[in-house]
Amino acid sequence: MKYHILAFGAGFLLDQLFGDPYFLPHPIRGIGWLIAKTEKTLRAGNPQGNPTEREGAERRQGKILVVIVLLFTGMLSALISFGAYAMHPGLGVVIEAVMTYQILAARCLQMESSKVWKQLNAGSLEEARKAVSMIVGRDTEHLTEEGVAKAAIETVAENTSDGVIAPMLYTALGGPVLGFLYKAVNTMDSMVGYKNEKYLHFGRAAAKLDDVMNFLPARISALLMVGTAFISGKSYNGKQAWRIWRRDNRKHASPNSAQTESVCAGALGIQLAGDASYFGKVVKKPYIGDPTRAVEPEDIRRTNRLMNRTAWICEILCLGILIAVAV
Repeated sequence: MKYHILAFGAGFLLDQLFGDPYFLPHPIRGIGWLIAKTEKTLRAGNPQGNPTEREGAERRQGKILVVIVLLFTGMLSALISFGAYAMHPGLGVVIEAVMTYQILAARCLQMESSKVWKQLNAGSLEEARKAVSMIVGRDTEHLTEEGVAKAAIETVAENTSDGVIAPMLYTALGGPVLGFLYKAVNTMDSMVGYKNEKYLHFGRAAAKLDDVMNFLPARISALLMVGTAFISGKSYNGKQAWRIWRRDNRKHASPNSAQTESVCAGALGIQLAGDASYFGKVVKKPYIGDPTRAVEPEDIRRTNRLMNRTAWICEILCLGILIAVAV
């Protein structure tokens, strides 16, 4: 347990200091490659013509994809982690710290969204659209300045749970093996969990599993973010964050995505969500929050500060619980 505590804390600090250097290979890219290759292999023998047979085949293939990706991810991460500890406890701590660092994404999220703010602040809308397209799934080529800022804010708010708090909680609970299993599910959902013609049936298993794994972490993240808003100064409104979360946390097709988005909207006094275009098709979405004021580029930085402070609070709480259990 003491080694896990050391590695868990060190991994968080590494993420805060360095983020994800672009020149280094990242295991999440490896998981993405595995998902893409497995999907291609599974789909190769799809029946043609009969829609019912094709639908059933795609659902079975989607379940097989989930099993293959989770087995491979769990076995490899366990082999690396337990193998390192078997060689030497010091090596085990170092390897676990690096794996924890790779699981968390707070610094990377902040860096990528800050690129959007930088371009908006410089008055370069076209470059801002390109920057935000790297972190969102929606179509960005026709977004206004406010639309670009909203897209970046929503991504940071949603990923406060998916990319920071949820993986942190799973890693604290089960080490890097459970942390990477969570990341594998989350990556599958981001790649095949779309409700379009191609993935509606094939991605169903991955999407449902992601909903289950994020159910509690999303709500814990929201509560932590509300608490953070109360102690983060005049730029944030804790009471409003609580009110909007209570009112709007179900205003999303996903049972989890609106949890932290609604807190963020309330804390900043802005309105998020609404209709968005995906693959050329407009998807109708309800608004989250109240339009107390217009969204502005600086809200991207405010959201990043809210996300990062929430991450620090969660890390301190997790370490405190781990230490209490160890004692």
